[in-house]
Amino acid sequence: MKNLLVIIFVFFSFLAQAQLTSKEEVTPELVAKREAEKKEITKSYLALKNSFLTSDSLAVVKNAEALKSSLKNFKFKKLSLENMNAATTSRREIIELATALTATKNINKQRKIFETLSVKYWDQVSKFKPADETLYLQVCPMTGAVWTSDSKEIKNPYYPKNMLTCGEVKASL
Repeated sequence: MKNLLVIIFVFFSFLAQAQLTSKEEVTPELVAKREAEKKEITKSYLALKNSFLTSDSLAVVKNAEALKSSLKNFKFKKLSLENMNAATTSRREIIELATALTATKNINKQRKIFETLSVKYWDQVSKFKPADETLYLQVCPMTGAVWTSDSKEIKNPYYPKNMLTCGEVKASL
């Protein structure tokens, strides 16, 4: 019984220390670092999207690598265990799709992969979006394909030659 009490005491001491540590960790520097990570993720995604506007498959590869790198460094905060698992799974899927983008130089294949990546990205954008930025979910009405933009102005990454301005804003954050 005495051993059990010691174990319980040690456990609760550990929990109290963990809570204290997590409160100590929320410093202005760490908040700024997290915002910088969010900015990098958003910047990488937008650069990737813009690569499709110019149909530059090599830029797609470069920007997909940047997106992968920025996502790998990002840690989710203040989520329940269930939401943490879902967010982590979604991030892994986005990284896998970004990896698939780097595996081909065919711009049409890259665009198909980007369609799926964009859906998954929007699902997580509330966690990746910097506090001072507005992002828009845009959709191509011809195909239903979506993308995220930092402008209300439509620039369709799927059909930049024929239907650059075809699309509409569906949502914003």
